[in-house]
Amino acid sequence: MRTFRLAVSALTVCVALSACGSEAAPGGTPTPTPTETQPVTSPPAPDPTSTPSIVDPAPTTRPSSPKPGGPSTPPGVRATTLTGTVQGGVEPNCVLLDGYLLLGGPRDVLTPGARVEVTGRAEPGMMTTCQQGTPFVVSNANRS
Repeated sequence: MRTFRLAVSALTVCVALSACGSEAAPGGTPTPTPTETQPVTSPPAPDPTSTPSIVDPAPTTRPSSPKPGGPSTPPGVRATTLTGTVQGGVEPNCVLLDGYLLLGGPRDVLTPGARVEVTGRAEPGMMTTCQQGTPFVVSNANRS
């Protein structure tokens, strides 16, 4: 008797589950079951007659007038010369000259309070830990 009840219960569950799978959605179309697959659509092909648009990045510009005491560039050379008094930065071992952060060069010459003439190049995109001034890579420095 116990086996008969178990068989009837299992049969009832199977009938209930099969009824859920064949249930039609409103409008008369059957809803897809997880075993059915959806059609794969491919992206539209590019139009061979159109040309891709190329966007130029924003042009880089240099200041039109030099800062007083700012860099002067000799003709034909990428080097720049700065002249002035070295100032200490807010971070240890950071020194500045006219708003430029001096990187490299002889540290015995580039001390806060020293009047110097430095040659090098500005690197505005360079990252530093000093958090102030435009980075300026020093190639030569002299006291003036």
